[in-house]
Amino acid sequence: MRASAFGHTSTHGSGVLRVATYNIHKGVRGLGPRKRLEIHNLGLGIEALDADIVCLQEVRLFHRRDAQRFDHTWFGWPEEGQAEFLAPEGYASAYRTNAVTRDGEHGNALLSRWPLGEVGHHDVSDHRFEQRGLLHVPVLWQQLRVHVVVAHFGLIHASRVRQVHRLADYLAAEVPANEPLLVAGDFNDWGERLDVPMRERCGLQRARAPAGAIDQRLTFPSRVPVFALDRVYLRGLRCLNTMVPRGTAWARMSDHLPLLADLEPV
Repeated sequence: MRASAFGHTSTHGSGVLRVATYNIHKGVRGLGPRKRLEIHNLGLGIEALDADIVCLQEVRLFHRRDAQRFDHTWFGWPEEGQAEFLAPEGYASAYRTNAVTRDGEHGNALLSRWPLGEVGHHDVSDHRFEQRGLLHVPVLWQQLRVHVVVAHFGLIHASRVRQVHRLADYLAAEVPANEPLLVAGDFNDWGERLDVPMRERCGLQRARAPAGAIDQRLTFPSRVPVFALDRVYLRGLRCLNTMVPRGTAWARMSDHLPLLADLEPV
């Protein structure tokens, strides 16, 4: 198990399902000669979250150019895919590609300390310039099957609305209405306009801390967050608390901060 330099969240109770969602920016930061590898620090950070389920976006299975560039650095490019590399000891991982590029690809991943069911993937790309997908994995949490969908929506509002509709059609076909469901990821919803269609079309409520509690939501940009792009939407689950870790280390690793939500069954 990795030694952590990022502190550790408080241990949550056995009846609480802790979920994290995090856009890891493909494990690298910076441009040109200042480009640096952050995947090893991300591994420490993800372990420190102590989440039962970690939903990741912009994850790479391979990238030939970056692997060649960083292979001879101090730690080097991981031999396995980033999802497998980032999984803390004892966690299972699932990954599916969304976008294929000249030198590699990237997609969504799920890490879980609980057993995983069959892994599904559904393309929700709205146009050829943005390849987007849904990763769907049932997780067996304390004898309860919780469906987890990891999402990364498009950059244009009209595209995001159409992707909500495709998500709704997928959920209706693939997720039993009586089983708990959470949809987590980077929704790129700068204008805070997706909560209504997610509720009306998908039957999902956004995870927010209850009245009177501190509702931490802002995750982007990581150095001075002003937007809540990263979210968790729920059905059959209740949000007890939300948290966004802050600090220099977190700001360095990705352009997003992770969002954590503590949940319990309704």
